[in-house]
Amino acid sequence: MLLVPFAPGGIADLTARAVARAMAGVLGQPVVVDNRPSAGSIVASQAVARAAPDGHTLLLMSNAHAVSAGLFRTLPYDAVRDFAPIALLASFDLAFFVAAESRFDSLKTWLAQARAQPGKLTIGSITPGSTQHLTAELLKARAGIDAVVVPYKGTPAVLTALRAGEIDLAVEILAPWLPQLQARAVRALAVASAQRCSAAPEVPTLKELGVADAEASSWNALAAPAGTPAAVVQRLNRAADVALRDPAVRAQLLPLGVRLHGGPPEQLQHWLAQEIRHWAAVMRSAKIEPQ
Repeated sequence: MLLVPFAPGGIADLTARAVARAMAGVLGQPVVVDNRPSAGSIVASQAVARAAPDGHTLLLMSNAHAVSAGLFRTLPYDAVRDFAPIALLASFDLAFFVAAESRFDSLKTWLAQARAQPGKLTIGSITPGSTQHLTAELLKARAGIDAVVVPYKGTPAVLTALRAGEIDLAVEILAPWLPQLQARAVRALAVASAQRCSAAPEVPTLKELGVADAEASSWNALAAPAGTPAAVVQRLNRAADVALRDPAVRAQLLPLGVRLHGGPPEQLQHWLAQEIRHWAAVMRSAKIEPQ
């Protein structure tokens, strides 16, 4: 069973289900996806942390686990100690958007205005402490600007506010906004990833626009309960790697702008530790106190 700490239908859920189906063919047994959404991914994470370490109960980890490590004073699980890393599955580009009719024709124009009028421009994101919210804070810090980050309850509310002119800029995962981008309801000014996104290759990176050290992404990974035997972890890792190379999986996910990864468990272990340090530093810079 693969516990997914997000609701059905989102990019994380789609990735989990595509990979689970392909892994089932490799392992010769079903991999059932069980959605258990909650704040901080607590419900799913706690269930997996307490499960028998036999490889039959897995967790879809995400950047939320790295963020939560610095955002909450106490959690009922430890993202590093309580899980055995299996494989990094995928990452998803974050992008900065304006409304189609916005007066800002580029991010450079937006940044110039933000510098000329400190504290006047706004950046919309989902809830405080989310990767989107912290990416907005990261842009502020790396670009040396003063702008107001306005949080909303969810992505639809951010989109509505942007199109209504309530906010000047929005930061969100690119994939869910691709239909809006393709319909020319919004324009993407930059992506926060190190490379351009294959689903929107015309959109420059922050680094290309002169904003250095501002890379950020959302991501998903597979983990098992701590104490899972190494042989079991390796078997699951091999199944995940095969699944990520599956043509059907790639055909489904690559058009959504998903970057597929894979690699050994040690790579995920290093990635998670690096992400925890990265977001903790962003929170300190933004003076976000642990809750």
